[in-house]
Amino acid sequence: MISDKKRNIFAWCMYDWANSAFATTVIAALLPIYFVTVIVPSDGLVFRFCGIDVSTNATTLWAFLAGATAFIVFLTAPILGAIADISGSKKKFLMTFCFGGSLFTTLLFFCQSGDVWMTMVLFFFANTCFISANTFYDAFLPHIAPRGEIDQISGRGYAYGYLGGGLQFLICIVLIMTHNRIGIEKTMAVRISLLFSGVWWAGFSVITLVWLHEPRNDRTSSLHYPGNNNLLAHIQAGVSRTWFTIVSVKRHRNLVIFLLAFMFYNDGIHTVIRMATIYGKDELGLKNETLLGTLLLVQFIGIGGALLFSRISRTFGAKRILIFVLLLWLCILCYAYIITSALDFWILGMAVGLVLGGSQAISRSFYSAMIPAKESAEFFGFYSVFEKFSAIWGPFVFGIIRQITGTSRLAILSLVGFFIIGIVLLCFVKEHDKTPELT
Repeated sequence: MISDKKRNIFAWCMYDWANSAFATTVIAALLPIYFVTVIVPSDGLVFRFCGIDVSTNATTLWAFLAGATAFIVFLTAPILGAIADISGSKKKFLMTFCFGGSLFTTLLFFCQSGDVWMTMVLFFFANTCFISANTFYDAFLPHIAPRGEIDQISGRGYAYGYLGGGLQFLICIVLIMTHNRIGIEKTMAVRISLLFSGVWWAGFSVITLVWLHEPRNDRTSSLHYPGNNNLLAHIQAGVSRTWFTIVSVKRHRNLVIFLLAFMFYNDGIHTVIRMATIYGKDELGLKNETLLGTLLLVQFIGIGGALLFSRISRTFGAKRILIFVLLLWLCILCYAYIITSALDFWILGMAVGLVLGGSQAISRSFYSAMIPAKESAEFFGFYSVFEKFSAIWGPFVFGIIRQITGTSRLAILSLVGFFIIGIVLLCFVKEHDKTPELT
């Protein structure tokens, strides 16, 4: 018999397995390529604004779209998170956004050449649901993981995600590569892959729906808990609690410095993930097979990276290893600026896969070691806010520089600044400075 603890952890990890199909296939791989080569006309689009014609291209549109979705979630996530905490409905919010996002993902199947606005709208809602669901997914970690095992379980979740996303992406690649043998067009194979991503996301999330147990909500201890189930009362309580969390966090200098550092370097990481494929297609003119194969490689190397750096951090300390990983990110960006061939892109992919899992896993575990145990849910909710906020500016900066300069090389190089600021701020974080309990 599997214990309730192990089953709960497995169910939690399986959501990462499920939703990574969207992160890998839709965000990072197939949809960016499909958007550039099929959806958006080769000569770009012209928007008329206040009588002025503004010409743009697929790369710029994709960058602004990624930033816009992150901004919407930044505005809504804190309040929704507080409402879920107060009402004890984190699982309901998680699964609502999960199945909503998977539905919008499956609808991408109907997007064909010229359907620019339809594709943008469907991706906007799918991506918004994806990011929102992750807010509630992360909020479960302090409840399912014993204090001494939170680093290990956090890394295990990322490993499940890389493996699940990699396997689903591999199936999609096989479908696309063999489209002639099974008698379908290549564009149809891509559309089926997008549909399959939504089905994978929803299908494996059923395990989370059935087995993940939400801890009992102690309403008597919840701040500003409304005494009824009125929606307006819950919204008011959510706003009040969000403000209380902001005021409380501001009193803890060490925590604030880390969150600011995280906001900057994570912005750089998010932008690389979202723009890597479109950078290879738009700037380097690489074949789709090269782009897809490299992203598949990133997924499987990411498993080792997450586990490797999590283990090394036990010996050398999370802060030192995190700074080391971010320095590697700087080297990767400089290398990305000068690459010219498919081989260069493969090498770049291997390097990204190694550091991506490590930077994500260590960041979450490093933060968890600093927050008070009794307020872990609130502080992790705030961590999610900074994570969503950090996904806004990088894509916008990338899109603006790409629009002004006409090249993605300077846009990718501009991300160096986000990592440098993050590293400098991390140097001022005290690794073993425990945040006191709130009063």
